[in-house]
Amino acid sequence: MSSEATANAEDLFAEASKVADLLYGIRDTYFPTNPDDKTSKLLAESNLALQLLDSIPQEKRKTPLQRATYEYLRGKVLDVFPEYKKEAEDHLSKAVKLNPSLADAWLSLGNCIWKKGDLASAKNCLTLGLSKGPNKGILCQLSMLERRMAQGAEDEVKIVDDSIKHAKEAITLDVKDGNSWYNLGNACLTSFFVTGAWDHGKLLQSLKAYQHAEKDERMRSNPDLYYNCAIVNKYLENYERALSGFEAAALRDPGLNSLVEVQKMVRLLDKIESLLRGQTKVKRLASIASSLTSVNLNASYRKENIDRLLEGLNKAVAVVGKVIFFVKHENVAPFYYVLCDSSQICYILSVYGIQSEAIKEGDQVTLLEPSYRYVDFSWKEKLYQFRSVRVDFLEQVLVNGKNLSPQHSVQTSIYAQNKT
Repeated sequence: MSSEATANAEDLFAEASKVADLLYGIRDTYFPTNPDDKTSKLLAESNLALQLLDSIPQEKRKTPLQRATYEYLRGKVLDVFPEYKKEAEDHLSKAVKLNPSLADAWLSLGNCIWKKGDLASAKNCLTLGLSKGPNKGILCQLSMLERRMAQGAEDEVKIVDDSIKHAKEAITLDVKDGNSWYNLGNACLTSFFVTGAWDHGKLLQSLKAYQHAEKDERMRSNPDLYYNCAIVNKYLENYERALSGFEAAALRDPGLNSLVEVQKMVRLLDKIESLLRGQTKVKRLASIASSLTSVNLNASYRKENIDRLLEGLNKAVAVVGKVIFFVKHENVAPFYYVLCDSSQICYILSVYGIQSEAIKEGDQVTLLEPSYRYVDFSWKEKLYQFRSVRVDFLEQVLVNGKNLSPQHSVQTSIYAQNKT
């Protein structure tokens, strides 16, 4: 083939590759109110992409490299839909046989095989693709796949740690790539849940990664980024940011049901506000406060009332309160309680990593080194103001003067409805 003909063939394949990328752009950024509209658009655009590939003359796809590129692009276009297509797998398999060095074909093949549920074979494809050289796309996909493989596995924590490792490797290849940062945020968020939903350090790592992702303009149309970031803020009890994030996700993809999360959070905040507002009877509060008994504390702790706490972590401080109410709500974690201290001030306690039956209404609890914040924000013209204390570990809580037994620790994994 002459050099001019070769260049012409390369131009045709470059155009087809660009069309395939645009097709995936529709998949990742187009979220109409009616999901059927997206399916119809993808079908129409994929048919146009296939017609473009078919328009490449046979003589322009004779060499193994040309045939491999053709098979790869055809398989990639066919695989744009969420469901598995054997035809797509067949074309992608041909592509990697014709050109085993075509890393993007290994990536697409791994994704295609994942859809039919063969996770081990999907991982093998991605690993083979990585063996051809560093590739941020494959590393991100491998990180995602590992999170899926972790669910229900005996060594799920280790598998999720591998997911974080591969996510970080992807970032080292391109520190400005928003998708790689987004993937790391998802990996850290998953790690938070599989370890029992108590380690706020993982949440902060996740939030930092999402903030890096938002700097990439291409990510600003990704509804899952806003949704997952809102999940993190919800567990960090950044209520206003969480509500704004869920609304932003809903604007980009109505199908995410983000507004349901908004409604659940508002119902929780309304219940908290109502319960606290109801605790105004002076005699009852005085009776509760007087019922608090002294607690033998380690000399390294000093006892303080809620109004003396500083924002954030209060080291070497202990707070004592009586549980007035257990706040029932619609999420799996944390557990919320209304407490009253010896100065007759009521506040909210949120508990992570501890089973709900460990603390009951009427119990006296001592909180060691609690994290404190004063919640103060408005949402839809309604003002929310309350004191809030958080504890993350079993060892931070004494109930009726006694340490909690290890059996009250959360042992099982908690999975969120996050898009990872």
